[in-house]
Amino acid sequence: MTPARTTTATTETAGTADASASSAAAPAAVAAAEALFRELTGSEPAGVWSAPGRANLIGEHTDYNDGFVLPFAIQHRTAAAARLRTDGRIRVASTFAAEPVEVALDDLETLFPSGRARRTAANAVEEHGPAVPEWAAYPLGVAWALRALVPAWAAGTFAGVDIAIASDVPVGAGLSSSAAIEGATSTALDELWGLGLDPVALAQAGRRAENEAVGAPTGIMDQMASMLGRADAAVFLDCRSLETRSIPLGFAEEGLDVLVIDTGVTHAHSTGGYRERRESCERGAAALGVAALRDVTVADLPRAAELLDDTDFRRVRHVVTEDQRVLDTVAALAERGPRAIGDLLVASHASMRDDFEISIPELDTAVDVALAHGAIGARMTGGGFGGAAIALVDHDAVPAVSEAVRAAFAGSGFAAPHVFTVTPSAGPRRDV
Repeated sequence: MTPARTTTATTETAGTADASASSAAAPAAVAAAEALFRELTGSEPAGVWSAPGRANLIGEHTDYNDGFVLPFAIQHRTAAAARLRTDGRIRVASTFAAEPVEVALDDLETLFPSGRARRTAANAVEEHGPAVPEWAAYPLGVAWALRALVPAWAAGTFAGVDIAIASDVPVGAGLSSSAAIEGATSTALDELWGLGLDPVALAQAGRRAENEAVGAPTGIMDQMASMLGRADAAVFLDCRSLETRSIPLGFAEEGLDVLVIDTGVTHAHSTGGYRERRESCERGAAALGVAALRDVTVADLPRAAELLDDTDFRRVRHVVTEDQRVLDTVAALAERGPRAIGDLLVASHASMRDDFEISIPELDTAVDVALAHGAIGARMTGGGFGGAAIALVDHDAVPAVSEAVRAAFAGSGFAAPHVFTVTPSAGPRRDV
């Protein structure tokens, strides 16, 4: 039986896990962050905190429409080595950048939001006020968002901080490297500044940083998946109420792996196509007289077809049917197990390809070839216009499916994909 669309789940608060609670060794990113911190400051960090990237099993472009999603945290993580400093300045460094960025904490309010990128009708970016590189806007934006959660007089007492960031989350692959940066930074600052915030509040700070400091109009799915991840489980999230439920996946018991096929085609949420899709959804909701597309059911689609132009209708149809697919997937996992969700994954990809139009030839090839070589289900994942596909594959079939995909990419003249498995994993933790 499919859960009713109005059903919400009980919130389960998953606190920061101690490093010893993880069976996996500390990732290479932890050592890299420590080394960078020593290079930056000449001393040891007070600690190293990490947060995972995420893969989305199903539920794409539903989060900012107040809908349902079913992501899971992955074993790839971003680490933040940090220590308080005696002045009121924040300095951030990354293994991905040649130079650190340093600003006064009190200047963050000037930098964000009044100094954030604004977009013209032609989608060009005009900078107003002090500018920082985009990578630095993520950790600095988190610090700004966390300071905004306390009274101004209290924020003024926060000590400065040095933060060194390293990551093994593939960038641009739709695995939310940005949420991992936000989660690692917010977890570190929560402890260093003594804020005592719960994971949902930290996720909300991450989302605000991404929306307002970076200028990417994403929903909250990525941050919630990273902050609430659990081993061998997905996070069923109601993006309106932020109520969550941990959904056992049973992949290990069934001998299944999640194969990621990273096309190598990068995407950026802060540019064009993503924003256009979101605006199309907002027009659809307004025309239908609802607060968000979450309030539209499959039965309402004939009326939507009458009110909307063809493009906006297809965008709406994707979101509405994708919400239903998330609910159907949760039900199938509980009642029949993970081998029952393959058709739902395939239908999700077809909807993103045909209705939302965010797939690319590389992603379609990855999905088609994986299915032709025995995958139970496959779909593109992430915001689209590049990134990765996922395939649910029997463990013993992973080598054959991987090789078939590589051969198909070569035969099509595409760049070689990066093919690897991900494991549903735990959320943020202190590693050192």
